[in-house]
Amino acid sequence: MKDAVVVAIALVWDEQRLLVTQRPAGTHLAGRWEFPGGKVEAFETPEACAEREVLEEVGLRVAARSRLTPIRHAYVERDVTLHPVECSLLGGELRLLGVSDARWVLPHELATLTFPEANRPLIAELIARAESSNRSRAR
Repeated sequence: MKDAVVVAIALVWDEQRLLVTQRPAGTHLAGRWEFPGGKVEAFETPEACAEREVLEEVGLRVAARSRLTPIRHAYVERDVTLHPVECSLLGGELRLLGVSDARWVLPHELATLTFPEANRPLIAELIARAESSNRSRAR
């Protein structure tokens, strides 16, 4: 039987850019880009987990705003349920505490980075949402 993992991922917005981080060597899917986040503990909500993980991984304080539809994905070694949480940046200084790299990107730039397979539907949604917003502003 495979492990089942519940993960909160923080969609940290700074204006129109999103925070992405790179997984460190020696971890599952090392070198891939991802949104900050981690395993939801038994005592916490995905929102609280997202806020905690961002602080632990990159030293930024964020406030969870809303949760998007969960994403379920089956890897060979484990099943994951991702809970994307939209977050506002409150403050702090970006530091590489639990990641090998971090950067702010526009949604369309997400397609140029290598993310874990489970993130594909979310990335497509974020890009489509940004494009729709851009079209609306252009009218």
